[in-house]
Formats: sequence, structure tokens, C-alpha cells
Amino acid sequence: MAVKNTLIAPKVNPLEITYKAGNADVKLSPQTVKNYLVSGDADNVTNQEIVMFINLCKYQGLNPFLREAYLIKYGSQPATIVTGKSAFEKRAARCEKYKGFDAGIIVYREGMGFVERTGTVMMSDETLVGGWAEIYVDGYKKPIKTTVSFDEYAGRKKDGSLNSQWASKPATMIRKVAKVQALREAFPENFEGCLLYTSDAADD
Repeated sequence: MAVKNTLIAPKVNPLEITYKAGNADVKLSPQTVKNYLVSGDADNVTNQEIVMFINLCKYQGLNPFLREAYLIKYGSQPATIVTGKSAFEKRAARCEKYKGFDAGIIVYREGMGFVERTGTVMMSDETLVGGWAEIYVDGYKKPIKTTVSFDEYAGRKKDGSLNSQWASKPATMIRKVAKVQALREAFPENFEGCLLYTSDAADD
């Protein structure tokens, strides 16, 4: 009596997604996200938060392996999904109307008041209060400019102190935030769904 061979189809994870991000094929599954892409307390992240993260990456065409998106989780607090600076810069570069930018910091100095400065150099007797950026768009008479407050955007630990990135490079960080906010205002249709921003994953 002949024995009939039966092929068993491999199990397919319905939550595993493959999509295009630039020129790369990105494959994400809940286990991959939990093992490699969560900043903070990976054991506490929920399946719902992971699925939301995967679908946001797919919708926006973001590659989290290239630091274009982060899933940040601390304790029992809701997870935060953020879009990395590199994703904004790459997307802006693909906009035909994008013609470059200028950016810098805003400092306060006794006797001089508030000063806007290109770049990130500041003196020891100055207080860093914010950042600014201008985006040049083809067809606009003036650049699109934004200013941001340091206290509003500075990344902080749970105890309220600055995290390592913001403590060691405050001027660089606030300048990056200003640039991203200016890009969002200049090209809102290109950054739909990019609700949050961080230059690097937050520290504990």
C-alpha cells in the first residue's frame, strides 16, 4: 500500500509584516520588535503597543533598524512611538521644493538679552533657552522659520534630570529639534503621522 506524503504548510504569523522603506525590504514581527527594537523595559511592552508600532512603521515607510523609528517603554507607563531625525531628513531630501536650511540656538546673555546664533557654539556665561531653524522652499519669498524652547523639548529621565544626550550635547539636541519642527511646517503632507520626534532613544 503506497504511503501518501502530506506537505505541511509552514505556520504564518498574521502579525508579521514585510514592507518597503526606501530601497530596503523591512520585515517586522512582534518578537523581533520586542527582542531588538524596544528602548527601555522591553518585557513590559504590550502586544497592542507592538502592533501599533509595526503598523506605523509600515504606513510611514520607516526602517527602525536604521534608527528611523523607536518604541520606548518604561514601567507600566504607555509606550511612546517616536520618529527619528534621520527619517525627517531623508524625506525632506526627496522633496523637490526643498532648497536647504539654516539652524542654530537661542541663548541669553547678561547685558545683551536674547541672541539667535547659527550653529551650536555658546559661551560659559550664556544660558541656552532654545533653538531655531529656517527651511528654504522653492516658490516662497521667505524661509519657513520655527523657534523651540529648550525646557519644552529637553529629554528627561523619570526623576526629572536631563538624559545623557541632552546633558552632554544640549545645544546640538535643541538645534536638531528646531530643524525637525521647521521641516514639519514646511512639508506637512510629507510628515503626516510623524507625531513625535527624538534624536536618539531616550535614556532611563
